Amino acid sequence: MTGIDELSLATGLIGGLALFLFGMDILAQSLKQVAGDYMKVLLGRMTRNRFLGMTAGAVVTALLQSSSVTTVLLVGFISAGLMKTSQSVAMIFGANIGSTVTAQILAFKVTALALPVIAVGFFLSFTARRADFREYGRFLLGLGLVFYGMSIMSDAVTPLRSFQPFLDFMLSLDNLALAALVGAAFTAIIQSSAATTGILIVMAGQGLIGLEPAIALALGANIGTCATALLAAIGKPREAVRAALIHTLFNIFGVLIWIGFVHQLAELARVISPAHPELNGLARVSAEVPRQIANIHTFFNVVNAFLFIGFTSQITRFVEWLVPMRPPKIEPRYAPRHLDPQLLSVPAIALDAARLELLRLGRLVRDMLSEAFPTLLSGSPVQLDQLRVMDRPVDLLHREIVGYLRQISLRDLSSDNAGLLMAYMKIGNDLEHIGDQIATGMVTSARKRIEENVVISAVTSAVLTRLHGKVKLALEGAMQALEEGDADRAAAVRAMKEDISRTMDEIEQHQMKRLRADEPQRLPTYVREIELSEALDDIFKTVRRIARTQLAVAGKIRPHASE
Repeated sequence: MTGIDELSLATGLIGGLALFLFGMDILAQSLKQVAGDYMKVLLGRMTRNRFLGMTAGAVVTALLQSSSVTTVLLVGFISAGLMKTSQSVAMIFGANIGSTVTAQILAFKVTALALPVIAVGFFLSFTARRADFREYGRFLLGLGLVFYGMSIMSDAVTPLRSFQPFLDFMLSLDNLALAALVGAAFTAIIQSSAATTGILIVMAGQGLIGLEPAIALALGANIGTCATALLAAIGKPREAVRAALIHTLFNIFGVLIWIGFVHQLAELARVISPAHPELNGLARVSAEVPRQIANIHTFFNVVNAFLFIGFTSQITRFVEWLVPMRPPKIEPRYAPRHLDPQLLSVPAIALDAARLELLRLGRLVRDMLSEAFPTLLSGSPVQLDQLRVMDRPVDLLHREIVGYLRQISLRDLSSDNAGLLMAYMKIGNDLEHIGDQIATGMVTSARKRIEENVVISAVTSAVLTRLHGKVKLALEGAMQALEEGDADRAAAVRAMKEDISRTMDEIEQHQMKRLRADEPQRLPTYVREIELSEALDDIFKTVRRIARTQLAVAGKIRPHASE
């Protein structure tokens, strides 16, 4: 190679691209922290309608600056049970629209802002006391690095304008199908269509590439960006694989629609983009073509989304046919279903996955509490062993939840998310404690009943069973409050204290009458019956503590309010 400094070119291009991708990563991570709660709201409220879903996909992708990251998150949501494939289709369509925001920003002459933005972002991220301000600083730092990376790449490729082998390669890209394949391959390697678009804008600004080949390369980048989602779906549930496949098919068919109309797209780009007739030669190309690339990139992604949005049901059925469900895999009851590691990058959504797993833990504890009566009153040693063994899945699932919450705690959390994490940790510990109360304390008492030949009367059994029913109702109310985020229901659980206290008083009065009765085994019978009633009261206090934690999160009660 002659007439060009190979080392300067290589280091400039690779170094600039590395800074660009590093900046994109910092930018996306900071936005996940700042906008995580917002994204959770979007997921919860905007997937019921296909157009709202498409809007949600566009907004989330504009925040994350990557359609592939959005799709990877969707794969994680589906595998964690937070979303169904049918709900993800419209969001995948919208993701392609959101990804064009990066190109629109880069098409402006932003490289001159790189160093000032980096400086402001650096000092804000290192000096701000509030966590959210530090994340805003990291966002600016990432954005500045993106701009600076583009500036370095732009300077590095300047000598290529007079380098004949490179010019010959650019001429070969007049074969639009080849250009699309090159764009797809390059994007699959670097896993960022935004970086591909950024390089195209840099090259167009230097007059190194024409508008038509640039459009074909951008079309190919839409296909290459699917590689990330496909890799993320490996080993995931079939519904998650379907979401990645929808993203891939949508982009492939979208490119096939437009690849034969690249020249028409180029003409449209010239019509809808600002012209600069006062300029000549390279100066005019540098002023016009980057904006034309960005505008047509937005145009075909928006049009594609609206072309396909009417066929979400048909697309879902087609992908379900391509990827049929496997026979359900039998997993242990304690195996977590919602704790997907991919969600950890957005702590707000990872916390929601932990909440769903807490609901599963609550159901295991509820089943255990339901089985407790009449086993504790009259069950055999074998039945007591079966009840005790039910605590094992509770312990194992609790351990998984605590481990996942620990991983979330290692992330930078907002004060609200940190409070929510502590609340979920407390709720998980309290649920596990209820399991221990049943498996250890109550089962031990029931074993003594058998050893002492104690027979609990039908009347006393009825009184204890009534108390058991109220405690079980309280646990169900607390779990429903957690599921629905209903502070009023949690408050209703706490308000059950008076009713439980009255029931306990009735039981104590009943036991005192029974204690005076002239019957054999009266004293050991009294002890066993009182142990059961007090154990149920202790479980209710634990349930009430769960409700108190939920009210503290909702701001309806002081975190350390007394019982």
